Amino acid sequence: MIKRGWLLSAIAFNIFTNIFISLTPSQPVWSLVKSADRQGVNARILQQPPYNLTGRNVFIGQIELSRPLRFAVDKLSNKLLQIDRVIVQPYEVFFRDRQAIPNRNIDDHSAQVAAVIISQHKIQRGIAPNARLLSSAYSQRRQDGQPEACLAAQHVARQYNSTVRAINFSFGELLKEDPRPNAKLDGEALLTLCIDWLATKHNTLPIIAGNQGKGGIPIPTDLYNGFTVGFTREINGIYRQLDRGNLIHEPFLDRNGNHKYDQGEFFTDFNQDGKWTSGVESPIDGRRSLALLAPGNNLKLPNLQAKLKDVNGSSFAAPHVTAAIALLHEYADRQIRSGNWNIEARRHEVIKAVLINSADKIQDQGNGKNLEMSKTILDPFGKTWLDTEAYTSQKIPLSLYLGAGQLNAFRAFQQYQAGMPSPNNGAANIKAIGWDSNFVTHNQYQDYSFAEPLAADSFITATLTWDRQVKLNDKNNNGIYDIGEDFTNEGFNKISLYLMRSQDNDISQSVWSSTSQVDNLQHIFIKIPTTGKYKLRVLSKSTDTNSLGQRYAIAWWAKTKR
Repeated sequence: MIKRGWLLSAIAFNIFTNIFISLTPSQPVWSLVKSADRQGVNARILQQPPYNLTGRNVFIGQIELSRPLRFAVDKLSNKLLQIDRVIVQPYEVFFRDRQAIPNRNIDDHSAQVAAVIISQHKIQRGIAPNARLLSSAYSQRRQDGQPEACLAAQHVARQYNSTVRAINFSFGELLKEDPRPNAKLDGEALLTLCIDWLATKHNTLPIIAGNQGKGGIPIPTDLYNGFTVGFTREINGIYRQLDRGNLIHEPFLDRNGNHKYDQGEFFTDFNQDGKWTSGVESPIDGRRSLALLAPGNNLKLPNLQAKLKDVNGSSFAAPHVTAAIALLHEYADRQIRSGNWNIEARRHEVIKAVLINSADKIQDQGNGKNLEMSKTILDPFGKTWLDTEAYTSQKIPLSLYLGAGQLNAFRAFQQYQAGMPSPNNGAANIKAIGWDSNFVTHNQYQDYSFAEPLAADSFITATLTWDRQVKLNDKNNNGIYDIGEDFTNEGFNKISLYLMRSQDNDISQSVWSSTSQVDNLQHIFIKIPTTGKYKLRVLSKSTDTNSLGQRYAIAWWAKTKR
């Protein structure tokens, strides 16, 4: 994640060194080999037959202070025609809500982020090299901030009839720079509200680079309708441990509610005031800020002097996720064209549920009981997801340090490929792996009953997602955000997720549940106690918005007895 600040356009005269490299056998090249392959997010297999997924014709966005250089826009590139290959070539580039200014608002950070997604070198390929990246810069002066970033994000989201499937945000703003008095991580910052509004209005999934370092750069990591990504480092060549460079000093819940540190509570006091400052050390109400992890350590990328530099941070983890989304949407396009799927597959809530539900937590031992997960993901202290409060609490869906685990692009594809329940049987007879997009009304529920018995001592994972509602206060009634306008948080409906035996109907008899009241996401990861028939229940308990019907997405993965 990169800090806000004034970017001098003079750097444009040297900026080409981060975009173009003469790739000769004697010259070293930067590498995504590990992070994109089995050692990382396991996306390379999807680029190969029989899948052949490269993000072809899928629009994705990138919003940063600056942008990558592009041929035919930036005249600097005309002097470099002898260069062998373009490493990064965005489909279009913008400055806020208009076309890009040639040779201005360019930097290496944005190009490095873009390279993770769309590098087209035949060996050092990005994860989605054929995706159509729309990149917009928003900052030109020191005072530029959230309003300008919102304007740029809106402009990208509206392109090509609002078919931009995901938008990558590898930047952030300090709480002390937010104009609100006593600003907190409460989801009320203008940019956070804007991003959630855009997700719903334009059906796009925002991916936010996690806050890093002491104090972090947290806005807009407290969003609801997308998710935040932290970064992992290598252990013995495998990306599987949360890097200490993340902002990992958020405290656990204050167990006795006295707002002070007590013996046995894990606590780090940034303010040195003996209190847990809710909304500063972490989002308010104990809400978790990370949902997924991805590689972000020891990635070698060229700097402005064309020297290879070890680059670290969640800035480079987030585009791994954004690129994986492009791969999934390319597959969805194929399925929709062939008549196998309908357009519900393109819902951003569906993709969010699929990615979170398929994340790696605990490596499978070859018997399928750990759902074929490829890695055990560790927190900075060497503990696993099974050691977290999220594993033992039905009110905490995500781990403080690990979110739901690390992105596994191939498992995400398997989760997505399983598809929706059969139209003939519906949710009454679901397979072991699948997803659904549906509606639930106030005080009603939807059951998903497994067709076959689930195996004892095997894990089941299920994820439920839905949007919070945000209203644009549209002063001029033109239907779009303009500088000077703001947003109103209209809240989100309370929906819970239950794992139950098929014969039970009372939720008090449930085997396990996810019942967070502060999230618009529920997540279950638990072992099946005994072999038998089970079901998942989506229950709307209360409504905090004007709409009684709530659109949601659910994804599940279990092991049946064979």
